Amino acid sequence: MPIFPLQHGKVAIVTGGSGGIGYHTAKHLARLDMHVIIAGNCENEGQEAVRKIKEETLNEKVEFIHCDLASMKSIQQFVQQFGVKNCPLHVLVNNAGVMLVPERKTEDGFEEHFGVNYLGHFLLTNLLLDMLKQSGTHSLNARVISVSSAVHYVGELHLNDLQSRYSYSPHGAYAQSKLALVLFTYRLQHLLTAEGSSVTANVVDPGVVDTDLYRHVFWAVRMVKWITSWLFFKTAEEGASTSIYAAVSPELEGVGGTYLYNEQRTKSVDVSYDEELQRKLWTESCKMVGISDISRCL
Repeated sequence: MPIFPLQHGKVAIVTGGSGGIGYHTAKHLARLDMHVIIAGNCENEGQEAVRKIKEETLNEKVEFIHCDLASMKSIQQFVQQFGVKNCPLHVLVNNAGVMLVPERKTEDGFEEHFGVNYLGHFLLTNLLLDMLKQSGTHSLNARVISVSSAVHYVGELHLNDLQSRYSYSPHGAYAQSKLALVLFTYRLQHLLTAEGSSVTANVVDPGVVDTDLYRHVFWAVRMVKWITSWLFFKTAEEGASTSIYAAVSPELEGVGGTYLYNEQRTKSVDVSYDEELQRKLWTESCKMVGISDISRCL
């Protein structure tokens, strides 16, 4: 991994930072002297991750705040708790997720892949956006990084059935949630640019990583097309490298709206560049989570 400059005085939030890719992302940011907040839904795992990161990095500015992305109420409470700290926010890493779970709903009635992987992060990002805008400067932008997956290449976005109510498939629902994150990132960057905000939004593909998400997974035939390109699983630490690069690399200063794989800008699936689809998804997402659509003001 490249050597990045120290990040004195900077604050980062990493969702799902208690394990896997998120843990290694949080640890590396802490090693660069960032104040790191791990957002997760398990207190015990979160506090253990904080203890280990503090021990390994000798950085005491690491903490855990409960945030269940399957609950809009929990997300709102997390943002309130973070706000009480009255500290800036320079980096938001939307990393947490579920993968190929059986058909079930979140607390708010959303299909779990779409609700946790996408809508939870959509709401969290929007609620933290003002803090990010206030923390970014013209020469040092705040950054939003969302973790997607190569599976988005086979994903289809069903605007008339985002909850997969008519035909549920774990693979299809997972792929749709990851495609939605790419569309969201591009739309967010468009809105930030139109506002002249000192915030950038990029999406990363960690590759096929050996984490708990991959246990007991049987891949559908459609997946063979993309998984054969990555013949070996990466470790979670290797998988975190592109998230870390997106969060702190000077090369990406002021650069947004890109899809990154192996620290390189890469083309995402063609449909992800459909600006009308990006707009429709954004508007529908605002309705689903009950927030005002900032794009209507632009």
